[in-house]
Amino acid sequence: MKTRTLWIWNWILMALPWVATLAILPHLPEQIPAHYGFDGQVDRWGSKYEALIFPVLALVTGLLLLGIARFAGRAEKGGENNRKISLLAGVVALAVMDAMTAYFLYTDLAQTTDLAALSLDLHQILFGLLGVGMIFLGNGMPKLRRNAVVGLRTSWSQRSDAAWKKSQQIGGRVFLVTGALTVVLCLLVGGLWCFVGTMALLLGGTVVALWWSYQAVKGMQEEDPL
Repeated sequence: MKTRTLWIWNWILMALPWVATLAILPHLPEQIPAHYGFDGQVDRWGSKYEALIFPVLALVTGLLLLGIARFAGRAEKGGENNRKISLLAGVVALAVMDAMTAYFLYTDLAQTTDLAALSLDLHQILFGLLGVGMIFLGNGMPKLRRNAVVGLRTSWSQRSDAAWKKSQQIGGRVFLVTGALTVVLCLLVGGLWCFVGTMALLLGGTVVALWWSYQAVKGMQEEDPL
């Protein structure tokens, strides 16, 4: 996907929560479910204007990620690879936030007091989207050029261009596999187990990527100490 297209998608995904929320806001009851506990039951009701929290968060997050994309692009001659991966990360993050916005606008309209009563599981939707996004990001990570903003950034990956390239190749593979496993998990289980399982996969993937990349860079230095 072209850089310009990714920029456009970031802006579209930032705007969608505002369009949807402002369109639905007049039809919401004055009091909406404002927070759910771990058991999926409403534990706080609030003003319908609290529905604007998600659009605000999406806008702030999107602008921050666009800023990171600009900064990361400057660390590379031409800046295209780093910028593209950063923008793709923004698309993934905003898609998850947009899904969350749509889900809770529905629960607000329906005055849902028990999330378990819904056929769609929030955890499966959000983490399933995250898993798909991780697959795309993992595929693009090996193209990243050395920078201090995006990628598998460690003290050893920053030692040289060769160490950086090797670390991103390893990080990309782990990211891709972790994303695929997350998608499978979300198809099999929902609710709290989906959340716990996804967190375990992310933690495990991070540990594996760090250990594997460290060993790979260490091996490169032993072969060529200069």
